[in-house]
Amino acid sequence: MIIGIGIDIIEIERIKKSVDSYDEKFLNKIYTKRELDYCLSKPNKYQHLAARFAAKEAVYKAISSISGLVVGWKNIEIFNEPNGMPVVKLSGKVKEILSHDRELKISISHSRDYVACVAIVYKND
Repeated sequence: MIIGIGIDIIEIERIKKSVDSYDEKFLNKIYTKRELDYCLSKPNKYQHLAARFAAKEAVYKAISSISGLVVGWKNIEIFNEPNGMPVVKLSGKVKEILSHDRELKISISHSRDYVACVAIVYKND
């Protein structure tokens, strides 16, 4: 049963402008070290940064509908399985939202100019 859903879309250029304007301050506020290591190693780093930004927003929307917790950017970490599937790791009090009977799944898609992500929290019956 679905108990939370979130979606986000962002322009890749918007992330590029934020990085160009605020550099390390922006990057270190939003992304974990593992996310930065991954994204900054890619030829199209802004697309990967935008994907993680959209995913964090979508996850926040999905979990805020079932919890009143304040969620920090770095409490939501996005990484990829070896097969490329995106995975979410929650930390701090936010991780308590996912108990043994709840799961969180995301899907990320991108075009040349945009990245979109959907996040779903569901309860296993």
